[in-house]
Amino acid sequence: MDADVIVVGAGLAGLVAAHELTSRGRRVALVDQENSNNLGGQAFWSFGGLFLVDSPEQRRLGIKDSFDLAWNDWQGSAGFDRVDDEDSWAVRWARAYVEFAAGEKRTWLDGHGIKLLPTVGWAERGDLRAHGHGNSVPRFHVTWGTGTGVVEPFVDHARQAARDGLLTFYYRHQVDELVVEEGEARGVRGTVLAEDNAARGVSSSREAIGAFELTAQAVVVTTGGIGANHDIVREYWPERLGTPPAEMITGVPAYVDGRMLDISAEAGARLVNRDRMWHYTEGLQNWNPVWPGHGIRILPGPSSLWFDALGRRLPDPCLPGYDTLSTLKYLRTTEDLADHDHSWFILTQKIIEKEFALSGSEQNPDITAKDKKAVLRDRLLGKGAPGPVDAFLRKGADFVTAGNLEQLVEKMNQLTDKPLLDAAVVRRQIEARDLQMANPYSKDSQIQGIRNARRYIGDRLGRVATPHRILDPAAGPLIGVKLHVLTRKTLGGIQTDLDSRALAADGKPIAGLYAAGEVAGFGGGGVHGYNALEGTFLGGCLFSGRAAGRAAAKQTA
Repeated sequence: MDADVIVVGAGLAGLVAAHELTSRGRRVALVDQENSNNLGGQAFWSFGGLFLVDSPEQRRLGIKDSFDLAWNDWQGSAGFDRVDDEDSWAVRWARAYVEFAAGEKRTWLDGHGIKLLPTVGWAERGDLRAHGHGNSVPRFHVTWGTGTGVVEPFVDHARQAARDGLLTFYYRHQVDELVVEEGEARGVRGTVLAEDNAARGVSSSREAIGAFELTAQAVVVTTGGIGANHDIVREYWPERLGTPPAEMITGVPAYVDGRMLDISAEAGARLVNRDRMWHYTEGLQNWNPVWPGHGIRILPGPSSLWFDALGRRLPDPCLPGYDTLSTLKYLRTTEDLADHDHSWFILTQKIIEKEFALSGSEQNPDITAKDKKAVLRDRLLGKGAPGPVDAFLRKGADFVTAGNLEQLVEKMNQLTDKPLLDAAVVRRQIEARDLQMANPYSKDSQIQGIRNARRYIGDRLGRVATPHRILDPAAGPLIGVKLHVLTRKTLGGIQTDLDSRALAADGKPIAGLYAAGEVAGFGGGGVHGYNALEGTFLGGCLFSGRAAGRAAAKQTA
Protein backbone atom coordinates (compact mmCIF):
# COMPACT_ATOMS: atom_id res chain seq x y z
CA MET A 1 0.00 0.00 0.00
CA ASP A 2 1.06 3.58 -0.64
CA ALA A 3 0.07 4.77 2.84
CA ASP A 4 -1.86 3.73 5.90
CA VAL A 5 -4.41 6.48 5.27
CA ILE A 6 -5.15 8.76 2.32
CA VAL A 7 -6.45 12.21 3.18
CA VAL A 8 -8.17 13.92 0.23
CA GLY A 9 -8.03 17.68 0.64
CA ALA A 10 -5.26 19.76 2.21
CA GLY A 11 -7.48 22.32 3.92
CA LEU A 12 -7.88 22.75 7.66
CA ALA A 13 -9.92 19.60 8.30
CA GLY A 14 -7.51 17.51 6.25
CA LEU A 15 -4.47 18.95 7.99
CA VAL A 16 -5.98 18.29 11.42
CA ALA A 17 -6.81 14.71 10.44
CA ALA A 18 -3.26 14.26 9.12
CA HIS A 19 -1.88 15.68 12.37
CA GLU A 20 -3.84 13.18 14.44
CA LEU A 21 -2.71 10.33 12.19
CA THR A 22 0.98 11.13 11.93
CA SER A 23 1.15 11.90 15.65
CA ARG A 24 0.18 8.26 16.13
CA GLY A 25 2.78 7.00 13.68
CA ARG A 26 0.50 6.44 10.69
CA ARG A 27 1.79 7.02 7.18
CA VAL A 28 -0.39 9.57 5.35
CA ALA A 29 -0.79 10.46 1.69
CA LEU A 30 -2.18 14.02 1.56
CA VAL A 31 -3.78 14.57 -1.84
CA ASP A 32 -4.93 17.91 -3.25
CA GLN A 33 -5.77 19.26 -6.70
CA GLU A 34 -3.99 22.57 -6.03
CA ASN A 35 -0.32 23.41 -5.63
CA SER A 36 1.69 23.84 -2.45
CA ASN A 37 0.87 27.55 -2.30
CA ASN A 38 -2.69 26.62 -1.30
CA LEU A 39 -1.84 24.42 1.66
CA GLY A 40 -4.48 25.22 4.29
CA GLY A 41 -7.29 25.75 1.79
CA GLN A 42 -9.98 28.35 2.28
CA ALA A 43 -9.41 28.47 6.05
CA PHE A 44 -6.23 30.45 5.30
CA TRP A 45 -8.41 33.26 3.93
CA SER A 46 -10.80 33.43 6.86
CA PHE A 47 -11.07 35.99 9.64
CA GLY A 48 -10.21 33.28 12.15
CA GLY A 49 -13.38 33.40 14.24
CA LEU A 50 -13.92 30.58 16.75
CA PHE A 51 -17.05 29.78 18.76
CA LEU A 52 -16.26 29.25 22.44
CA VAL A 53 -18.51 29.02 25.48
CA ASP A 54 -17.67 30.38 28.95
CA SER A 55 -14.11 31.17 27.92
CA PRO A 56 -11.62 33.15 30.02
CA GLU A 57 -11.94 35.97 27.48
CA GLN A 58 -15.71 36.08 27.99
CA ARG A 59 -15.43 36.01 31.75
CA ARG A 60 -12.91 38.88 31.79
CA LEU A 61 -15.42 40.97 29.83
CA GLY A 62 -18.26 40.19 32.21
CA ILE A 63 -20.06 37.81 29.81
CA LYS A 64 -21.99 35.10 31.62
CA ASP A 65 -22.18 32.13 29.30
CA SER A 66 -22.84 28.45 29.86
CA PHE A 67 -23.34 25.18 28.06
CA ASP A 68 -27.08 25.35 28.75
CA LEU A 69 -27.39 28.82 27.21
CA ALA A 70 -25.25 27.90 24.21
CA TRP A 71 -27.10 24.64 23.59
CA ASN A 72 -30.42 26.46 23.78
CA ASP A 73 -29.11 28.95 21.20
CA TRP A 74 -27.78 26.17 18.96
CA GLN A 75 -31.04 24.25 18.97
CA GLY A 76 -33.07 27.39 18.33
CA SER A 77 -30.82 28.26 15.41
CA ALA A 78 -30.49 24.78 13.91
CA GLY A 79 -34.21 24.00 13.90
CA PHE A 80 -33.48 20.30 13.46
CA ASP A 81 -36.66 18.89 11.90
CA ARG A 82 -35.35 15.67 10.32
CA VAL A 83 -34.15 13.96 13.50
CA ASP A 84 -35.40 10.54 12.45
CA ASP A 85 -33.51 10.70 9.19
CA GLU A 86 -31.14 13.31 7.77
CA ASP A 87 -30.59 15.05 11.13
CA SER A 88 -30.23 11.85 13.16
CA TRP A 89 -26.44 12.20 13.42
CA ALA A 90 -26.31 15.97 12.94
CA VAL A 91 -28.06 16.64 16.24
CA ARG A 92 -25.63 14.35 18.06
CA TRP A 93 -22.70 16.11 16.44
CA ALA A 94 -24.19 19.45 17.45
CA ARG A 95 -24.41 18.57 21.11
CA ALA A 96 -20.91 17.07 21.07
CA TYR A 97 -19.55 20.23 19.45
CA VAL A 98 -21.17 22.58 21.96
CA GLU A 99 -19.79 20.40 24.76
CA PHE A 100 -16.35 20.70 23.12
CA ALA A 101 -16.71 24.48 22.81
CA ALA A 102 -17.72 24.74 26.47
CA GLY A 103 -15.03 22.38 27.67
CA GLU A 104 -11.85 21.07 26.10
CA LYS A 105 -11.64 23.33 23.05
CA ARG A 106 -9.96 26.35 24.65
CA THR A 107 -7.20 24.24 26.25
CA TRP A 108 -6.78 22.18 23.07
CA LEU A 109 -6.31 25.33 20.97
CA ASP A 110 -3.80 26.69 23.45
CA GLY A 111 -1.90 23.43 23.29
CA HIS A 112 -1.43 23.99 19.57
CA GLY A 113 -0.20 27.52 20.13
CA ILE A 114 -3.41 29.12 18.85
CA LYS A 115 -3.98 32.38 20.75
CA LEU A 116 -7.05 34.62 20.82
CA LEU A 117 -7.67 38.35 20.87
CA PRO A 118 -8.80 39.60 24.28
CA THR A 119 -12.06 40.95 22.87
CA VAL A 120 -15.05 38.76 21.96
CA GLY A 121 -17.34 39.63 19.05
CA TRP A 122 -21.11 39.35 19.00
CA ALA A 123 -21.95 37.71 15.67
CA GLU A 124 -25.44 36.61 14.58
CA ARG A 125 -27.29 38.52 17.31
CA GLY A 126 -30.38 36.65 16.25
CA ASP A 127 -34.06 36.82 15.41
CA LEU A 128 -35.08 38.68 18.62
CA ARG A 129 -36.60 35.59 20.26
CA ALA A 130 -35.13 33.88 23.34
CA HIS A 131 -35.91 30.45 21.88
CA GLY A 132 -35.01 31.36 18.31
CA HIS A 133 -31.92 31.84 16.19
CA GLY A 134 -28.85 33.69 17.36
CA ASN A 135 -26.21 34.14 20.04
CA SER A 136 -27.59 35.36 23.36
CA VAL A 137 -24.13 36.64 24.26
CA PRO A 138 -20.86 37.39 22.42
CA ARG A 139 -19.01 34.17 21.52
CA PHE A 140 -16.98 35.07 18.40
CA HIS A 141 -13.32 34.76 19.42
CA VAL A 142 -10.85 36.02 16.79
CA THR A 143 -7.53 34.21 16.49
CA TRP A 144 -4.26 36.09 16.64
CA GLY A 145 -3.13 35.57 13.06
CA THR A 146 -6.73 35.27 11.73
CA GLY A 147 -7.43 32.09 9.75
CA THR A 148 -3.77 31.96 8.82
CA GLY A 149 -2.97 31.59 12.51
CA VAL A 150 -5.44 28.73 12.90
CA VAL A 151 -3.96 26.85 9.95
CA GLU A 152 -0.31 27.56 10.75
CA PRO A 153 0.43 24.94 13.46
CA PHE A 154 -1.13 22.17 11.39
CA VAL A 155 0.77 23.21 8.26
CA ASP A 156 3.99 23.21 10.29
CA HIS A 157 3.21 19.76 11.65
CA ALA A 158 2.44 18.38 8.18
CA ARG A 159 5.73 19.67 6.82
CA GLN A 160 7.62 18.20 9.76
CA ALA A 161 5.81 14.88 9.27
CA ALA A 162 6.90 14.94 5.63
CA ARG A 163 10.51 15.48 6.68
CA ASP A 164 10.13 12.58 9.10
CA GLY A 165 8.86 10.31 6.33
CA LEU A 166 5.34 9.97 7.74
CA LEU A 167 3.51 12.18 5.23
CA THR A 168 3.72 12.51 1.47
CA PHE A 169 2.20 15.49 -0.33
CA TYR A 170 0.48 14.75 -3.64
CA TYR A 171 -0.12 18.21 -5.05
CA ARG A 172 -1.90 18.70 -8.40
CA HIS A 173 -3.59 15.31 -7.98
CA GLN A 174 -7.33 15.53 -8.62
CA VAL A 175 -9.35 12.64 -7.21
CA ASP A 176 -12.01 11.36 -9.60
CA GLU A 177 -12.98 8.13 -7.83
CA LEU A 178 -13.03 6.63 -4.36
CA VAL A 179 -12.11 2.99 -4.68
CA VAL A 180 -14.49 0.87 -2.59
CA GLU A 181 -14.17 -2.90 -3.01
CA GLU A 182 -16.23 -5.51 -1.16
CA GLY A 183 -17.67 -2.76 1.00
CA GLU A 184 -14.33 -1.32 2.10
CA ALA A 185 -12.51 1.84 1.03
CA ARG A 186 -9.20 0.84 -0.55
CA GLY A 187 -7.89 4.01 -2.13
CA VAL A 188 -8.42 6.69 -4.76
CA ARG A 189 -7.98 7.14 -8.51
CA GLY A 190 -7.72 10.35 -10.40
CA THR A 191 -5.99 12.76 -12.73
CA VAL A 192 -2.53 14.26 -12.46
CA LEU A 193 -2.81 17.93 -13.39
CA ALA A 194 -0.15 19.95 -15.15
CA GLU A 195 2.21 21.86 -12.92
CA ASP A 196 0.88 25.35 -12.17
CA ASN A 197 2.69 27.83 -9.95
CA ALA A 198 -0.29 30.13 -9.51
CA ALA A 199 -0.30 32.17 -6.33
CA ARG A 200 -2.51 31.18 -3.42
CA GLY A 201 -6.20 31.46 -4.27
CA VAL A 202 -5.66 32.17 -7.97
CA SER A 203 -7.50 29.81 -10.32
CA SER A 204 -5.23 27.08 -11.62
CA SER A 205 -5.11 24.98 -14.77
CA ARG A 206 -7.11 21.78 -15.11
CA GLU A 207 -4.91 20.42 -17.91
CA ALA A 208 -4.51 16.66 -17.44
CA ILE A 209 -1.08 15.11 -17.96
CA GLY A 210 -1.66 11.64 -16.56
CA ALA A 211 -3.53 9.36 -14.20
CA PHE A 212 -2.78 8.01 -10.74
CA GLU A 213 -4.00 5.48 -8.20
CA LEU A 214 -3.16 5.31 -4.50
CA THR A 215 -4.02 2.53 -2.07
CA ALA A 216 -4.40 2.56 1.71
CA GLN A 217 -6.31 0.97 4.57
CA ALA A 218 -8.55 4.04 4.92
CA VAL A 219 -9.55 7.22 3.10
CA VAL A 220 -10.56 10.53 4.72
CA VAL A 221 -12.46 12.99 2.51
CA THR A 222 -11.97 16.65 3.54
CA THR A 223 -12.54 18.56 0.31
CA GLY A 224 -14.78 21.45 1.35
CA GLY A 225 -18.06 22.71 -0.02
CA ILE A 226 -19.75 24.21 -3.07
CA GLY A 227 -19.33 27.96 -2.61
CA ALA A 228 -17.43 28.61 -5.84
CA ASN A 229 -19.70 26.43 -7.96
CA HIS A 230 -22.73 28.61 -8.62
CA ASP A 231 -24.33 25.91 -10.76
CA ILE A 232 -24.51 23.57 -7.76
CA VAL A 233 -25.61 26.41 -5.49
CA ARG A 234 -28.51 27.10 -7.85
CA GLU A 235 -29.32 23.40 -8.27
CA TYR A 236 -29.86 22.91 -4.55
CA TRP A 237 -31.11 26.40 -3.69
CA PRO A 238 -34.13 25.71 -1.44
CA GLU A 239 -37.61 26.86 -2.29
CA ARG A 240 -37.96 28.39 1.18
CA LEU A 241 -35.34 30.98 0.16
CA GLY A 242 -37.17 31.94 -3.01
CA THR A 243 -35.23 32.14 -6.23
CA PRO A 244 -31.44 32.37 -6.38
CA PRO A 245 -30.04 35.72 -7.53
CA ALA A 246 -29.22 36.05 -11.20
CA GLU A 247 -25.82 37.36 -10.15
CA MET A 248 -23.83 36.46 -7.05
CA ILE A 249 -20.29 37.14 -5.97
CA THR A 250 -18.02 34.43 -4.60
CA GLY A 251 -16.57 34.25 -1.11
CA VAL A 252 -14.21 31.31 -1.68
CA PRO A 253 -11.53 30.34 -4.22
CA ALA A 254 -12.48 28.48 -7.40
CA TYR A 255 -11.24 25.14 -6.07
CA VAL A 256 -14.19 25.05 -3.63
CA ASP A 257 -16.10 23.28 -6.38
CA GLY A 258 -18.11 20.56 -4.64
CA ARG A 259 -16.75 17.80 -6.91
CA MET A 260 -16.15 15.29 -4.16
CA LEU A 261 -19.74 15.29 -2.94
CA ASP A 262 -21.08 13.43 -5.95
CA ILE A 263 -17.90 11.37 -6.23
CA SER A 264 -18.44 10.25 -2.63
CA ALA A 265 -22.07 9.46 -3.38
CA GLU A 266 -21.00 7.30 -6.33
CA ALA A 267 -18.85 5.34 -3.88
CA GLY A 268 -21.90 4.71 -1.70
CA ALA A 269 -21.80 7.57 0.81
CA ARG A 270 -25.13 9.12 1.71
CA LEU A 271 -25.52 12.86 1.08
CA VAL A 272 -28.04 14.68 3.29
CA ASN A 273 -29.39 18.19 3.82
CA ARG A 274 -28.09 19.48 0.48
CA ASP A 275 -30.77 22.19 0.55
CA ARG A 276 -29.10 23.82 3.55
CA MET A 277 -26.51 26.43 2.73
CA TRP A 278 -25.10 29.65 4.12
CA HIS A 279 -24.73 32.75 1.95
CA TYR A 280 -24.23 36.33 3.09
CA THR A 281 -26.22 39.38 2.04
CA GLU A 282 -23.51 41.95 2.88
CA GLY A 283 -21.12 41.08 0.06
CA LEU A 284 -18.85 43.59 -1.70
CA GLN A 285 -17.13 43.29 -5.05
CA ASN A 286 -13.42 43.10 -4.25
CA TRP A 287 -11.59 46.01 -5.85
CA ASN A 288 -8.43 43.86 -5.77
CA PRO A 289 -9.68 40.34 -6.61
CA VAL A 290 -7.70 37.13 -6.25
CA TRP A 291 -10.19 34.58 -7.64
CA PRO A 292 -13.05 34.93 -10.15
CA GLY A 293 -15.96 37.01 -8.85
CA HIS A 294 -14.06 37.56 -5.61
CA GLY A 295 -16.32 39.03 -2.96
CA ILE A 296 -15.65 40.26 0.57
CA ARG A 297 -18.18 40.21 3.37
CA ILE A 298 -18.80 43.19 5.60
CA LEU A 299 -18.91 42.23 9.28
CA PRO A 300 -21.26 45.03 10.27
CA GLY A 301 -21.93 46.63 13.58
CA PRO A 302 -25.61 47.29 14.32
CA SER A 303 -26.02 50.95 13.30
CA SER A 304 -26.13 51.09 9.48
CA LEU A 305 -29.63 51.46 8.02
CA TRP A 306 -30.49 48.59 5.70
CA PHE A 307 -32.71 49.27 2.69
CA ASP A 308 -33.99 46.94 -0.01
CA ALA A 309 -33.39 47.63 -3.71
CA LEU A 310 -36.53 49.82 -3.81
CA GLY A 311 -35.50 51.97 -0.88
CA ARG A 312 -37.47 50.52 2.04
CA ARG A 313 -35.95 49.72 5.43
CA LEU A 314 -35.79 46.01 6.03
CA PRO A 315 -38.08 44.61 8.74
CA ASP A 316 -37.06 42.75 11.90
CA PRO A 317 -34.99 40.66 12.28
CA CYS A 318 -33.24 41.79 9.09
CA LEU A 319 -30.81 44.09 10.88
CA PRO A 320 -27.04 44.37 10.37
CA GLY A 321 -25.30 41.49 12.11
CA TYR A 322 -28.49 39.82 13.33
CA ASP A 323 -29.98 37.08 11.17
CA THR A 324 -28.20 36.17 7.95
CA LEU A 325 -30.67 33.72 6.44
CA SER A 326 -33.81 35.61 7.48
CA THR A 327 -32.42 38.57 5.57
CA LEU A 328 -31.58 36.41 2.56
CA LYS A 329 -35.07 34.90 2.65
CA TYR A 330 -36.74 38.30 2.84
CA LEU A 331 -34.75 39.70 -0.06
CA ARG A 332 -35.38 36.64 -2.24
CA THR A 333 -39.04 35.92 -1.41
CA THR A 334 -40.56 39.41 -1.30
CA GLU A 335 -42.46 39.56 -4.57
CA ASP A 336 -41.35 42.94 -5.88
CA LEU A 337 -37.70 42.32 -4.90
CA ALA A 338 -37.14 39.02 -6.70
CA ASP A 339 -35.88 40.74 -9.85
CA HIS A 340 -33.22 42.63 -7.90
CA ASP A 341 -30.03 41.04 -6.61
CA HIS A 342 -28.88 43.82 -4.30
CA SER A 343 -29.73 45.82 -1.19
CA TRP A 344 -28.20 48.91 0.45
CA PHE A 345 -26.58 50.19 3.60
CA ILE A 346 -26.84 53.91 4.34
CA LEU A 347 -24.53 55.08 7.09
CA THR A 348 -22.23 57.86 8.21
CA GLN A 349 -18.49 58.32 8.32
CA LYS A 350 -18.75 58.01 12.10
CA ILE A 351 -20.34 54.56 11.73
CA ILE A 352 -17.90 53.21 9.14
CA GLU A 353 -14.94 54.22 11.29
CA LYS A 354 -16.14 52.23 14.28
CA GLU A 355 -18.38 49.49 12.92
CA PHE A 356 -17.10 48.23 9.58
CA ALA A 357 -14.85 45.19 9.60
CA LEU A 358 -14.11 43.05 6.57
CA SER A 359 -13.93 39.28 6.66
CA GLY A 360 -10.70 37.69 5.56
CA SER A 361 -7.10 37.34 6.64
CA GLU A 362 -5.87 39.69 3.90
CA GLN A 363 -8.39 42.35 4.96
CA ASN A 364 -7.05 42.39 8.51
CA PRO A 365 -3.27 42.65 8.07
CA ASP A 366 -2.65 43.88 11.61
CA ILE A 367 -4.31 40.84 13.22
CA THR A 368 -2.92 38.44 10.61
CA ALA A 369 0.60 39.71 11.37
CA LYS A 370 -0.11 39.46 15.13
CA ASP A 371 0.89 43.11 15.43
CA LYS A 372 -0.58 44.24 18.75
CA LYS A 373 0.68 47.81 18.37
CA ALA A 374 -0.99 48.14 14.97
CA VAL A 375 -4.27 46.76 16.32
CA LEU A 376 -4.24 49.29 19.15
CA ARG A 377 -3.17 52.16 16.89
CA ASP A 378 -5.54 51.49 13.99
CA ARG A 379 -8.62 50.09 15.69
CA LEU A 380 -8.84 51.77 19.08
CA LEU A 381 -6.75 54.93 19.07
CA GLY A 382 -6.59 55.90 15.41
CA LYS A 383 -8.83 58.30 13.55
CA GLY A 384 -10.64 57.34 10.38
CA ALA A 385 -11.64 53.94 9.09
CA PRO A 386 -9.14 51.05 9.24
CA GLY A 387 -6.88 50.95 6.18
CA PRO A 388 -8.57 48.07 4.32
CA VAL A 389 -12.03 49.58 4.92
CA ASP A 390 -10.81 52.97 3.73
CA ALA A 391 -9.41 51.33 0.60
CA PHE A 392 -12.87 49.96 -0.24
CA LEU A 393 -14.41 53.33 0.51
CA ARG A 394 -12.03 54.98 -1.98
CA LYS A 395 -11.70 52.25 -4.61
CA GLY A 396 -14.64 49.90 -4.21
CA ALA A 397 -17.28 49.83 -6.96
CA ASP A 398 -20.08 49.55 -4.39
CA PHE A 399 -19.36 52.69 -2.32
CA VAL A 400 -20.64 56.23 -2.83
CA THR A 401 -20.35 59.26 -0.56
CA ALA A 402 -22.11 62.62 -0.49
CA GLY A 403 -22.64 65.66 1.67
CA ASN A 404 -26.42 65.36 1.71
CA LEU A 405 -29.02 62.65 1.22
CA GLU A 406 -30.34 63.79 -2.15
CA GLN A 407 -26.86 63.71 -3.64
CA LEU A 408 -26.22 60.33 -2.07
CA VAL A 409 -29.39 58.77 -3.49
CA GLU A 410 -28.56 60.18 -6.92
CA LYS A 411 -25.16 58.47 -6.79
CA MET A 412 -26.71 55.22 -5.53
CA ASN A 413 -29.11 55.23 -8.48
CA GLN A 414 -26.13 55.47 -10.80
CA LEU A 415 -24.96 52.04 -9.59
CA THR A 416 -28.06 50.26 -10.94
CA ASP A 417 -29.33 49.76 -14.49
CA LYS A 418 -32.19 52.17 -13.82
CA PRO A 419 -32.96 54.49 -10.91
CA LEU A 420 -34.97 52.61 -8.29
CA LEU A 421 -34.62 54.88 -5.25
CA ASP A 422 -36.77 57.90 -4.43
CA ALA A 423 -34.83 60.34 -2.26
CA ALA A 424 -38.01 61.67 -0.61
CA VAL A 425 -39.09 58.17 0.44
CA VAL A 426 -35.64 57.38 1.82
CA ARG A 427 -35.54 60.71 3.65
CA ARG A 428 -38.86 60.14 5.40
CA GLN A 429 -37.65 56.85 6.80
CA ILE A 430 -34.32 58.21 7.98
CA GLU A 431 -35.90 61.27 9.56
CA ALA A 432 -38.38 59.05 11.42
CA ARG A 433 -35.48 56.96 12.69
CA ASP A 434 -33.50 60.05 13.69
CA LEU A 435 -36.40 61.37 15.77
CA GLN A 436 -35.99 58.28 17.95
CA MET A 437 -32.50 59.39 19.02
CA ALA A 438 -33.62 62.12 21.46
CA ASN A 439 -34.06 59.67 24.35
CA PRO A 440 -32.05 56.77 25.76
CA TYR A 441 -35.02 54.53 24.96
CA SER A 442 -36.95 54.03 21.76
CA LYS A 443 -39.68 52.08 19.99
CA ASP A 444 -37.34 51.45 17.03
CA SER A 445 -35.97 47.91 17.42
CA GLN A 446 -32.69 48.73 15.72
CA ILE A 447 -32.01 51.61 18.08
CA GLN A 448 -32.94 49.37 21.00
CA GLY A 449 -30.35 46.92 19.68
CA ILE A 450 -27.68 49.61 19.39
CA ARG A 451 -28.21 50.73 22.97
CA ASN A 452 -28.30 47.11 24.15
CA ALA A 453 -25.03 46.39 22.37
CA ARG A 454 -23.29 49.34 24.00
CA ARG A 455 -24.05 47.91 27.43
CA TYR A 456 -21.42 45.29 26.54
CA ILE A 457 -17.96 46.78 27.03
CA GLY A 458 -16.46 45.03 24.00
CA ASP A 459 -19.01 46.62 21.67
CA ARG A 460 -18.89 50.01 23.37
CA LEU A 461 -15.10 50.31 23.13
CA GLY A 462 -14.42 48.84 19.74
CA ARG A 463 -17.47 47.90 17.72
CA VAL A 464 -20.52 50.16 18.08
CA ALA A 465 -20.52 53.87 17.31
CA THR A 466 -21.97 56.35 19.77
CA PRO A 467 -25.67 56.64 18.84
CA HIS A 468 -26.33 59.64 16.60
CA ARG A 469 -28.64 60.93 13.91
CA ILE A 470 -27.82 59.65 10.43
CA LEU A 471 -28.55 63.10 8.98
CA ASP A 472 -26.38 64.92 11.52
CA PRO A 473 -23.84 66.83 9.36
CA ALA A 474 -21.24 66.44 12.11
CA ALA A 475 -21.34 62.65 11.63
CA GLY A 476 -20.91 62.79 7.87
CA PRO A 477 -20.36 62.53 5.06
CA LEU A 478 -23.12 60.09 4.22
CA ILE A 479 -22.14 56.76 2.70
CA GLY A 480 -24.15 54.38 0.54
CA VAL A 481 -23.02 50.78 0.06
CA LYS A 482 -24.47 48.44 -2.55
CA LEU A 483 -24.66 44.92 -1.11
CA HIS A 484 -24.58 41.64 -3.04
CA VAL A 485 -25.33 38.03 -2.17
CA LEU A 486 -22.00 36.34 -1.42
CA THR A 487 -21.79 32.56 -1.72
CA ARG A 488 -19.94 30.86 1.11
CA LYS A 489 -20.84 27.64 2.92
CA THR A 490 -22.40 24.22 2.52
CA LEU A 491 -24.39 23.20 5.60
CA GLY A 492 -25.22 19.67 4.40
CA GLY A 493 -23.04 16.89 3.02
CA ILE A 494 -21.83 13.37 3.70
CA GLN A 495 -23.64 11.85 6.66
CA THR A 496 -21.19 10.62 9.30
CA ASP A 497 -21.32 9.08 12.75
CA LEU A 498 -19.45 10.57 15.71
CA ASP A 499 -16.24 8.88 14.55
CA SER A 500 -16.55 10.69 11.19
CA ARG A 501 -17.22 7.38 9.43
CA ALA A 502 -19.13 7.92 6.19
CA LEU A 503 -22.51 6.25 6.25
CA ALA A 504 -24.19 4.42 3.39
CA ALA A 505 -27.85 4.71 2.42
CA ASP A 506 -28.71 1.94 4.89
CA GLY A 507 -27.20 3.96 7.74
CA LYS A 508 -24.24 1.63 8.21
CA PRO A 509 -20.62 2.84 8.04
CA ILE A 510 -18.64 2.21 4.87
CA ALA A 511 -15.56 0.46 6.21
CA GLY A 512 -12.44 2.60 5.93
CA LEU A 513 -14.20 5.71 4.58
CA TYR A 514 -14.29 8.90 6.64
CA ALA A 515 -15.37 12.48 5.97
CA ALA A 516 -14.73 15.71 7.86
CA GLY A 517 -15.08 19.45 7.49
CA GLU A 518 -17.48 21.16 5.14
CA VAL A 519 -17.89 18.15 2.84
CA ALA A 520 -19.51 16.41 5.83
CA GLY A 521 -21.62 19.43 6.76
CA PHE A 522 -18.88 19.96 9.40
CA GLY A 523 -19.99 16.69 10.97
CA GLY A 524 -22.92 14.34 10.69
CA GLY A 525 -24.06 15.84 7.41
CA GLY A 526 -25.35 19.06 8.92
CA VAL A 527 -24.22 20.02 12.43
CA HIS A 528 -25.59 23.57 12.03
CA GLY A 529 -29.07 22.56 10.91
CA TYR A 530 -30.58 25.51 9.05
CA ASN A 531 -28.54 28.31 10.64
CA ALA A 532 -25.03 28.92 11.89
CA LEU A 533 -24.01 30.88 14.97
CA GLU A 534 -20.68 31.95 13.37
CA GLY A 535 -17.23 31.00 14.53
CA THR A 536 -18.42 27.44 13.99
CA PHE A 537 -16.99 26.76 10.53
CA LEU A 538 -13.30 26.69 11.43
CA GLY A 539 -14.24 25.02 14.70
CA GLY A 540 -16.23 22.41 12.82
CA CYS A 541 -13.20 21.63 10.66
CA LEU A 542 -11.02 21.30 13.75
CA PHE A 543 -13.49 19.11 15.64
CA SER A 544 -14.52 16.80 12.82
CA GLY A 545 -11.00 16.57 11.39
CA ARG A 546 -9.74 15.57 14.80
CA ALA A 547 -12.44 12.91 15.14
CA ALA A 548 -11.71 11.50 11.68
CA GLY A 549 -7.97 11.35 12.26
CA ARG A 550 -8.30 9.65 15.62
CA ALA A 551 -10.81 7.10 14.37
CA ALA A 552 -8.80 6.30 11.23
CA ALA A 553 -5.67 5.90 13.34
CA LYS A 554 -7.47 3.45 15.59
CA GLN A 555 -8.75 1.47 12.60
CA THR A 556 -5.27 1.20 11.09
CA ALA A 557 -3.49 0.31 14.33
